Amino acid sequence: MHSGRQHQSTMFLLIAFALLILTFAAPARGQGIEWETLNAEVESLYAAGNYDQGVVVAKKALAVAEKEMGADHPSVATSLNNLAALYSAQGQYAAAEPLYKRALAFREKALGKDHPYVAQSLNNLALLYATQGQYAAAEPLYKRALAIREKSLGPNHPDVATSLNNLAGLYDTQGRYAEAEPLYKRALGIWEEALGKDHLNVATSLNNLAALYNTQGQYAVAEPLYKRSLAIREKAHGPDHPDVAQSLNNLAELYRTQGWYAAAEPLYTRSLAIREKSLGPNHPDVANSLNNLAGLYTTQGDYAGAEPLYTRALAIREKALGKDHPDVAVSLNDLAGLYKVQGQYAAAKPLYTRSLAILEKALGKDHPDVATSLENMADLYRKTDRAKDAEPLEERAKAIRAIKR
Repeated sequence: MHSGRQHQSTMFLLIAFALLILTFAAPARGQGIEWETLNAEVESLYAAGNYDQGVVVAKKALAVAEKEMGADHPSVATSLNNLAALYSAQGQYAAAEPLYKRALAFREKALGKDHPYVAQSLNNLALLYATQGQYAAAEPLYKRALAIREKSLGPNHPDVATSLNNLAGLYDTQGRYAEAEPLYKRALGIWEEALGKDHLNVATSLNNLAALYNTQGQYAVAEPLYKRSLAIREKAHGPDHPDVAQSLNNLAELYRTQGWYAAAEPLYTRSLAIREKSLGPNHPDVANSLNNLAGLYTTQGDYAGAEPLYTRALAIREKALGKDHPDVAVSLNDLAGLYKVQGQYAAAKPLYTRSLAILEKALGKDHPDVATSLENMADLYRKTDRAKDAEPLEERAKAIRAIKR
C-alpha cells in the first residue's frame, strides 16, 4: 500500500480549490481608515502564509470595526470572515466555524438571503466543512451559493463559474467524477466567454479539469490542459510567480503518476525554487514542494535524498501552521512511510501514531484521511508480524470507507 498521501493532498489543496474561494470580502463603504489599513495587512499576511501574525492583526481589525463602526456594520462581517479564514488555514476548524456562521447570519439579516455576499459566506462555510470531510454538510451550502449567484448575477457571471468550480471540486474529492466533469466544463466555458481565453481564472479551470482527468488515469487528455494552464500563467505573471510554481508542480505530478520520473524531477525542482524565492524559505507552499519532491525520490528508492526534504517540510509546517495541523499529520505520515519502506519500523511507529492522533482531532474520527492513517499503521503491524493488532485498524478503516458522504 502507498505509504503516503502527499500527492493526493497537495493536488486538491492546490488545484481543486485553487481559485481564491476563501474570499476576503470587499471592504464596505465608509469604514475607518485604521480598519482599512488593518484589513489590507491581514490579506497580505494571509497571502504570505504568516497565519499567526495574521490572526493577531485580524482580531485587532475586528475590534476596531466593532468599536468604531458598530456591531451591525458590514465591516464586522468582513473581519469575522477573514479571521475565520486564518483559523481555517491553521487547521483550527472549531474556531473558524462560529465566525463563518456569525458572518453568514449578519449578512442574511442585513442584506437579505439572496445577496451575493451571502453566497460568499455560504461558500466559505462549505469549504470549511469539505476540508473536514463533512461533505454532506458542504454540498447544500455550495448548491445554495450557486443558486443565489445564478439568480442575482445571471447564469453566465464569473462568480457563477466560481460556484460551479467549487461544487465540482467537492464531487471530485468524493470520487463523483461524472458529476464533477460537466460543472468544471461549464465553469471553464463561462470564464473563457466572460473573461477571455488567456485569463487567470481560465488557467485555474484548466488545472482543475486536468486534475480530474489525471485522477481517472486519462493522462493524455490531462497533459495539454496542464500545459495550456502553465502557458497562461507564465504569460500573465512571468516565469517566477507562485501560480507558475503550482502549474509546474501539477504537471510534474502527472508525469510522476505515469512513472516518468526524469520528466517530473526538473519540474518539481523548479517549482520549489520559485516558491522559495517568491514566498520565502519557510512558507507552507515550500513545504508542499519539498514533500512532493521527497515523494518522487522515495518512489525511486533514493531514501537518503528524500529524508532531509521530508524533515524540512515537517519543520516548516509545524512552525507555520502549528503542531496539530492536518498538513503536519501528512508530513509525519510520509516520513513514517519512508522509514517503513526501509524496514525502520521502530522509527516509523511513533510518527504514524502522532499523525493519526492529529487527524482524528482535527478532522474527526470518520474522515477518509483517518482511514488512510489507520491502513498505514495496520500495514506496519503486518510487516512486524502483529496481525492481531492490524485487524481492528483495518476493520475500522473499512467502516470509514463505507460511510456514504
